[in-house]
Amino acid sequence: MTVTLSRENERVVHVPLGDRAYDILIGPDLISHAGGEITSRLKVRKAAIVTDENVASQYLDRLVDSLQTDGVETVSLTLPPGEKTKSLEPLAAVCDMALSARIERNDAIIALGGGVIGDLAGFAAGIVRRGVRFVQIPTSLLSQVDSSVGGKTGINSRHGKNLLGVFHQPDLVLSDTSALDSLSEREFRAGYAEVAKYGLIDRPDFFEWLEKNWREVFAGGPARAEAIAISCQSKADVVVEDERETGRRALLNLGHTFGHALEAATQYDSSRLVHGEGVAIGMVLAHRFSARLNLASTDDAKRVEAHLKAVGLPTEISDIPGELPPREVLMDAIAQDKKVKSGKLTFILTHGIGQSFVANDVAASEVELFLKETLAR
Repeated sequence: MTVTLSRENERVVHVPLGDRAYDILIGPDLISHAGGEITSRLKVRKAAIVTDENVASQYLDRLVDSLQTDGVETVSLTLPPGEKTKSLEPLAAVCDMALSARIERNDAIIALGGGVIGDLAGFAAGIVRRGVRFVQIPTSLLSQVDSSVGGKTGINSRHGKNLLGVFHQPDLVLSDTSALDSLSEREFRAGYAEVAKYGLIDRPDFFEWLEKNWREVFAGGPARAEAIAISCQSKADVVVEDERETGRRALLNLGHTFGHALEAATQYDSSRLVHGEGVAIGMVLAHRFSARLNLASTDDAKRVEAHLKAVGLPTEISDIPGELPPREVLMDAIAQDKKVKSGKLTFILTHGIGQSFVANDVAASEVELFLKETLAR
């Protein structure tokens, strides 16, 4: 699978999933051209847009104008921003909007926003009329390189993150790189954690490139677009090989088991911790845990920590503001994580930079001892 160029400064990553294949378009000002792309590729004539208050104020009118100019009838729902929107009540509201607008299977639900909106809208698209077309228009770096690609949708439960959901592939992804210019520095850094993840999974050359070029990625321009395209291609390659996460796709969860537990421990309070920050801490912990089990060198763990710290990401549990629950509560969150199989703890561990693997039978006692040592740092 390769990245191709279409219009000037626009890259296309194709995800070949047979009759569910789709393209990821990466380039500037795609929101303004969304109507043409969606109608020419999908022949959609009616769309329900899901967004949040922050994104709506900047991009909703532009998207609606583009769609209506190309003859698409639209309705929209604007929700509060933040992880707490990934819950049952907002899901019901999205489904009700789509059904009230008589969205049919050949119509589309469009997610305009970051990972929260994409996960929520995608879940709704997967269950409304047992599945309608779905278009992702991710506006954060994290959603452009991760959550908008691959078809995993869902919402959170009081038992943990993303425990309710379905696999529902998008029909088109429009990653407008211009939208990233409006992100706060914190939001961009959080998304960058997922970019670094692809190098740490199985692309050591990419991680080395990021160590040398991360400032240019943050600044924008060709390096940013290149990093997004490589990340999307990396994820698409894994998704095509293992769409339903029965094997290799689990590698995409590097850092997420620890990270999700930390998010649950903060009750998804984004003022304390956002997803990418949890993943950053989780990736450092995964490398340290691997070193503690004599699977990898401590030098690699220090290298991961040094790079993530250099870009401004948290790397320690103690970096999370406020008081955290005791170790036992963190262990319970880890045990509730969806990567658990038959009660055995599953972690993504590593033999070194770019050498991650799935460990299916990690002893809970080892994890608990590691957490005890980590919390005492």
